[in-house]
Parts: sequence; C-alpha cells; structure tokens
Amino acid sequence: MSDAEYHRATAAILAAVESHVDRWLDDDVIDIDTHRNGGVLEMTFPNGSKIILNTQAPLHELWMAARAGGHHYRFLDGQWVDTRDGSEFFASLSKQATAQAGQALVFASAA
Repeated sequence: MSDAEYHRATAAILAAVESHVDRWLDDDVIDIDTHRNGGVLEMTFPNGSKIILNTQAPLHELWMAARAGGHHYRFLDGQWVDTRDGSEFFASLSKQATAQAGQALVFASAA
C-alpha cells in the first residue's frame, strides 16, 4: 500500500465512522459526540467514556483506544486486521462501542 492509498483508505474509514454516528444521532439511537482533528477521531459516549481512532501514517496502521484497551490494525488481504488477535476493525469497533454504550451498535465499512 502506497502512502497515498493509506491516506485515502484511513480517511474513508474515519468518514464512515462519523457517518454512522451522525445517522444514529439523526435517528435518535444514541448521542455520541465526535471531534475530528486531522487523523484523529474522538468519540465521547453519553456515559463519558471515549473511543479514539488514530491514524499512524509512518506505520501504515490505524489505532483504536477504547475502555478495554488499545488495538493496532494493518491492511491485510483487503481488510484492516488487529496485529495481535486478527480481528477485523469494524467488528472490533462495533464490539467496543456496544460495550461502552450499553446497547448494540454496529459499524460497517462504507465500501
């Protein structure tokens, strides 16, 4: 993956996550506050907990910090996978968001 491809891919991921959160707000599902600064997207849940997504361009990774811990993802075989347990990014994000929100939340790729 080239640097340009990495930047396009991670920008699309952050945009997809923001789009899901905006849709949930519009549909009165949950009020998650988002703040994006460059390659960092911070989501604050109603209970005050946070999930932070952070692009790591030098490593071509996407990092997620959640209440349950931190995860690093690399693009392999067409998907972003955790470097430790092999879980897929959107599945893991859904699991962490569900745990922190106390209700089922499912994120999916925009692709």
